[in-house]
Amino acid sequence: MDKKYIGLGCLGAVILVVLVVFFWVKGAYNGMVVARENGKEAFSQIDIVLKRNFQDLNSLDNLLGREEELIRGTLKDVTEARARATSITIDPSNCTPEQMKAWNQAQGDFTQALGRLMVADENYPELRDLKAFQDVRDKLSGAVNRLAEARRKYNEQAKVYNVKVQTFPNNILAGMFGFQPMFYYEAPAGTEEQTTDFSRK
Repeated sequence: MDKKYIGLGCLGAVILVVLVVFFWVKGAYNGMVVARENGKEAFSQIDIVLKRNFQDLNSLDNLLGREEELIRGTLKDVTEARARATSITIDPSNCTPEQMKAWNQAQGDFTQALGRLMVADENYPELRDLKAFQDVRDKLSGAVNRLAEARRKYNEQAKVYNVKVQTFPNNILAGMFGFQPMFYYEAPAGTEEQTTDFSRK
């Protein structure tokens, strides 16, 4: 009789351990999936911001007169840099360091070119009096700030995900199920990664 109860007790303990392990694995796995998807969603917002300003760039191109060749050249640089930045498609949870470096560089090139465009009207005082130009300029200034914010939020989500997949004991499951750390957005040297107010007083 005692052996029967001992056997049932052992069986109950085994079942309890199995259930505990199952629910831990389930919770840890699902937590990593949610964190990864949040990171990917935050990453996609960067691309959305880049694509939203396409119409604004076209509007600015239409506003400029032929005499503003310097600004036209800068606008061309911005358009080309934006095209490069939006042409690079990567999955931040499954990419190589080289792919992320190329993406970071394209992002930095766009930010630098847009910054040059935003201060170009210093050489053309008459543009500051053109309301339509200032309206477009303000929109692009907002785009710079939204882009910086989207990058910051992506880095935050990537950090949350990376902590989950690299800390013990989640790192064991991460290795078993192929969860790789996400790379961070790193502004290339020479670019300013901060919210910027280009508006004129």
